[in-house]
Amino acid sequence: MTATAGTTVGDATPTRILLVADEPSLVLTLTDRLVSEGYRVETAGDGNSALARAKETPFDLVLLDVMLPGKNGFDVCRDLRQRGVSTPVLMLTARTQVVDRVVGLKLGADDYLTKPFEMIELLARIEALLRRSRGPAATVTGTYTFGSVAVDFRRAEVTRDGVPLSLSALELKLLRYLIENRGLVVSRDELLDQVWGYDASAHTRTVDVHVASLRQKVEPQPGRPQFIVTIHRLGYKFAG
Repeated sequence: MTATAGTTVGDATPTRILLVADEPSLVLTLTDRLVSEGYRVETAGDGNSALARAKETPFDLVLLDVMLPGKNGFDVCRDLRQRGVSTPVLMLTARTQVVDRVVGLKLGADDYLTKPFEMIELLARIEALLRRSRGPAATVTGTYTFGSVAVDFRRAEVTRDGVPLSLSALELKLLRYLIENRGLVVSRDELLDQVWGYDASAHTRTVDVHVASLRQKVEPQPGRPQFIVTIHRLGYKFAG
């Protein structure tokens, strides 16, 4: 495990990234570039040490390779979320099957990149995740109710029939944006831009996966959604 201090802009504290990977060339390449961009980078070469580091140290982002010795990236991500660690997680995977990417997102990852990737895209994804995690307070205030679901934006709490729902910060932000634009068709590109902070040209199934996860929590019949409705080829509409 190594630690490399990046540069500091003015009096700002460098952003801390935990890079979890066991390929020496990948670790060296990513560390050098991230440090040159001003990030402070610490590394872990296996899943167990990564889990221990992420639990004991407040990182701003975890860059997590899927293929790791001991405990793979999926297991690390799942264990972090189960233990209440909400640090943004960006997964790196050489796998090309959509199902593997979906598994990572459902386990709590915020996004993924398939190797090989362009460094400029990795940096853009990192910046977007950091912007989102440090974003301004919700513009919606008060409460909003649809069906048996009540959303308290001031407390960041969601209940269904009075029972608290476990929504991630991203799911809550996605729900808030849909509610703010209720009755309007919102495209996937718009959601990528406004909720994820990505340029609309980014190709990802992140939106669909998170919408499906949100439906499982707030819809009476997730397979036949009545509130978060799919508009064929156009996007989604909140009909609550």
